[in-house]
Amino acid sequence: MSAIPQVAVLVDTSRSYGRDIVRGIRRYVAEHGPWSLYMEPRDLRSSFPDWLQNWPGDGILARTVDAALLRQLKATKLPVIELRTTVLKHPFPYVGMDNRIVGERVARHFLDRGFRRFACYLDTSERFFVERWESYRDTLSDHGFKAELLQTVPQGGRRPRWDRHQRQLADWLSSLEKPCALFATNDQLGFWALDAARRAGISVPEQLAVVGAENDKTLCETAWPPLSSVQLRGQTAGYAAARMLDDWIRRSAPPAKKTLLPPADVVVRQSSDIVAVEDQRVARALHFIRQRAAEGVGVDDVAREAALSRSSLERRMKRMIGRSPGEELIRIRFSHVEKLLALTDLTLDAIADRAGFRHTQYMAEAFRQRHGITPGEYRRRNKL
Repeated sequence: MSAIPQVAVLVDTSRSYGRDIVRGIRRYVAEHGPWSLYMEPRDLRSSFPDWLQNWPGDGILARTVDAALLRQLKATKLPVIELRTTVLKHPFPYVGMDNRIVGERVARHFLDRGFRRFACYLDTSERFFVERWESYRDTLSDHGFKAELLQTVPQGGRRPRWDRHQRQLADWLSSLEKPCALFATNDQLGFWALDAARRAGISVPEQLAVVGAENDKTLCETAWPPLSSVQLRGQTAGYAAARMLDDWIRRSAPPAKKTLLPPADVVVRQSSDIVAVEDQRVARALHFIRQRAAEGVGVDDVAREAALSRSSLERRMKRMIGRSPGEELIRIRFSHVEKLLALTDLTLDAIADRAGFRHTQYMAEAFRQRHGITPGEYRRRNKL
């Protein structure tokens, strides 16, 4: 190894996840470098740089999409950390997201909003998309529900031309019983689904709520309405991969074959920002709880907002969503705690105040009982 490690970064920068990986690598190098980095703008289909064939470097961080690049990476005989799961059977240690948690997060997002009808729009071209669908399906099944499925790329087939594809998608969306919650297994599919819904005159999110995965900001914020999506923790993956490669280079010992990291939560935008219950007073109560839980409001405040007695609200909410007003207030407050731990460096006192808890010690102990770990450990595991 040279005095300063020489590392090639062959990571696509055309999507948000790849750019976040690069940011994570940069953060590791800033903290533990210096490194000499080779990097250039890339997409997933960019070719292998010819000069890397005889490059006297120390290691490579890569997202591999085809067999040709895989063979070229193997030929370098350098330490390689892979950052993209594919259908390829690569021999390199892998760092990435646990895609089964992605589907579970979406299912719970919809269940928490009171949906009882579900669907999934699936691209079968990648195994990790299928894993997202399977965990979505299984989580719904655990709660007694099924999901309609549309596969956009049947095995061995090809997607039809754009206009025909959108007509077929619009027809399928129209056939779904409403209101319905749709999981698109990546943001590209979510973007197409929202376009097809608009073509079909389907109101989003009132008739069809849509959530994608990967939180690609270009797609999510260009979609109309803006697309909710599961945030992948690209910076965490990039940082972890750089740390593993650094250890490998310095100690000549390869890391574990697979490291799966939990994704973050759903970034809620207009496409799924709705409560899908037919009881309008319960819907009003749930909306009030989502908007005001962090302000420390109580069950009596919620009952007044819904124009119901406390006992009547308790019965209706239990019947509609399976949770009491108090349970829902606590759930939303802890959701705020989780996000603040992952996204900020705020102290526990500040987090308790912002999440609507009066006592920090109570919040910390209740958090440990709910999650099985302390707030500090949760922050270490989930920091973006």
